[in-house]
Amino acid sequence: MDPRKYLVILEHAKGSNFSAYVPDLPGCVSTGKTRAQCLRNIRAAIAFHIEGMREDGQPIPEPTSEADYVEAVA
Repeated sequence: MDPRKYLVILEHAKGSNFSAYVPDLPGCVSTGKTRAQCLRNIRAAIAFHIEGMREDGQPIPEPTSEADYVEAVA
């Protein structure tokens, strides 16, 4: 199996924790007290999510989401 790179959206939540989700894998989410912990957790969540999809006979979505920054003047 070739490794796939999925876009992960990180959000700094209220307080001091982080949350993450994967747009191409609906329902694949994670949290962490730090950014690094959140990234470790979402990697594990992606693997678990894909494993469950395989067990259920569902096709694994190709990564298609992209992100970029846009400068805006307020």
